[in-house]
Amino acid sequence: MRCIGCYEWSWRFICPHCAKTLFQPTITMRKIGSLEVYSFYKYQHIAKYIKSKYSLIGYPTYRAFAQLTTKPFIQNFIQGLDEPIAIIGVDEEIRQGYSNVAILSHSMKTPLSIPLHRQLIAQTKVNYAGKSLDYRLSNPRNFLYRGKGGMDAVLIDDTITTGATLHEAYLTLKKHNVNVLFALTLSDAKEE
Repeated sequence: MRCIGCYEWSWRFICPHCAKTLFQPTITMRKIGSLEVYSFYKYQHIAKYIKSKYSLIGYPTYRAFAQLTTKPFIQNFIQGLDEPIAIIGVDEEIRQGYSNVAILSHSMKTPLSIPLHRQLIAQTKVNYAGKSLDYRLSNPRNFLYRGKGGMDAVLIDDTITTGATLHEAYLTLKKHNVNVLFALTLSDAKEE
């Protein structure tokens, strides 16, 4: 196969050279209310790869990015933890035969970080792509949480734009006595 970065032949979807250069994560943090949201990339740097979720190459693309970002992040984070934490993906809706958020969540599975797949689902299916903050706030996702409470968790999504979705998800989990430590996203679409 060919590397998605340099198009050279590789055994991996992202070759080792591009993993160290072109796709080296640079973690940024943004605060949405009291929720800290950490992102691995600026959206504009990986936009065409994020948009791959709408095509057949989305699954291997997201798996490759999960191996570079969420997996090593959680392995580092759990060092020194005594109790397990939950990994909760935002609306792990299956499209194109897979869920891009579930791929990110699943890569974080360890004995001390347990993905709770499809436990936080949007009851209102609305497309926020290219929509304003006012539109997003006027059309909430109305999340339904089906998991248990009384635990610490990390919230995960693929992209943060305005933060409305993550904030609504955070508030839903808080109502169910889930202590969200922070949120992770693959990319941050905030323009500077």
